[in-house]
Amino acid sequence: MPLEMAESDVIIERLEDQIRWYDRKGSANQRTFKSIKTIEIIFAALIPFVPVFKDYLPVAWVTGTLGVLITVLEGLLHLHQYQQNWITYRSTCEALKHEKYLFLGNAPPYAGNADPRAMLAERVESLVSQEHAKWATTQSQSAKPKS
Repeated sequence: MPLEMAESDVIIERLEDQIRWYDRKGSANQRTFKSIKTIEIIFAALIPFVPVFKDYLPVAWVTGTLGVLITVLEGLLHLHQYQQNWITYRSTCEALKHEKYLFLGNAPPYAGNADPRAMLAERVESLVSQEHAKWATTQSQSAKPKS
C-alpha cells in the first residue's frame, strides 16, 4: 500500500506520529546528554589550571565550585537518564521505521498475511508498549534507594 494512499489511514498516522515522537525525543536526549557531558569535561579540565591564577583568583573557592558543579551535572545525568533514554528512543524509532518499510514493501511478515494492516497495528503497539515497559522499569530502578 503506497504511503500516499494510506495518509488518511489511522494506523499509518499512528506509526508516523510515533516515529516523529521517538526521533524528536531521542535527539533531544542526545543533545542534552552531550551538552552536559561537554560542560563536565571542560570544568574538570579547568581544575588543574586554576592554581596558575593563584594571584588573581581564590583558588580553593574556584576549584571547589567547579567540583560541586561537576557533581551536580553528573547527578542530573543520573537522575534524568538522558543517555539511556536517547539510546532507547533511537532504538524504538529505528524499529518503527523498519516495520514501516516492511509493511510498505509488502515484505515478510506482511507478505501474504490476510490482514497486513492489523498486523502492522499489533507490531507497532507492541514496540511502543515494550519501550514503555523498559522506561518504567528503568525509572523504578533508579528511584529505589541504595542500601
